Amino acid sequence: MSWTSGDIPDLTARVAVVTGANAGLGLESAKALAGAGAHVVMAARDQDRARAARGEIVAAHPGASLEMVELDLGSLESARTAAAVIAGTHPTVDILINNAGLMALPERRTADGFEMQFGVNHLGHWVLTAGVVPSLLAAEAARVVTVTSTAHHFGRRVDPDNPNLEGTYTPWKGYGRSKLANYHFALGLQREFERRELPARSLVAHPGLSNTNLQTHTMDQGGGGLGGAVSLALATRTGMTAARGALPQLRAATDPAARGGQMYAPRFINTGAPVRRPILRRLGLRRAIETLWEVSERMTGVALDFDMAPPSAS
Repeated sequence: MSWTSGDIPDLTARVAVVTGANAGLGLESAKALAGAGAHVVMAARDQDRARAARGEIVAAHPGASLEMVELDLGSLESARTAAAVIAGTHPTVDILINNAGLMALPERRTADGFEMQFGVNHLGHWVLTAGVVPSLLAAEAARVVTVTSTAHHFGRRVDPDNPNLEGTYTPWKGYGRSKLANYHFALGLQREFERRELPARSLVAHPGLSNTNLQTHTMDQGGGGLGGAVSLALATRTGMTAARGALPQLRAATDPAARGGQMYAPRFINTGAPVRRPILRRLGLRRAIETLWEVSERMTGVALDFDMAPPSAS
């Protein structure tokens, strides 16, 4: 039988953080987690849309336990502040879904001068994750789920000598690279957990082709070109609903049988039930992860400090 949100176990007393919880996959993930009893921290940039999303979740689940935290992943200061608020409020965090992202935008820069897609899709999540590491490691068996895309297959690993793609940027090149960074981040984080024998787990998920606001936002921002138009048309006509598209990340975050280092995705690449998929692109994986770590630390000034774990978690 296919896995559905009805298979999510009881999450009462668990704390889940979802980035981009104001719309699309993030909203559907927050709704499903809240429906299973979790206290959901909705981390989003647009607080007006987050309030509307909160109303939608409460309408579906009147007893939902929700909290809104402002998070602009295009600002390191905002990511640090959001992480501090979450970690300061919640001594333990059981689930972190790094979901928010941008796709194939024209060349732009974040508040800190980074290439926008790499900055938002990866670097902002890097800083947020680093800030909540103590709360993740204080939980009994926390899970970090990072959302990638089938676009990671055509992405190239980050170039330490040109991390902002100066002079070589194209919208889809930037997107593929950022989604490969998400993939490498998830697998690298699991290696760090395993190396230190820590209780947390890191998994990767991709939603396939889902009809969300992602494609529309890309076109509204003047990005994507012909590929963006095709993506929008396919998502509108044949894409899965946001609720179905969110199932791989929800399964990765909650299925008791899921293990660290695994990837969950639609059965038929871009559509279908959420299933475990093989980890590909292993050639050069270790070096790619090491490079991503070095570049991420250098660009953000933030390291993932696992020594911040409480004594009981070590």
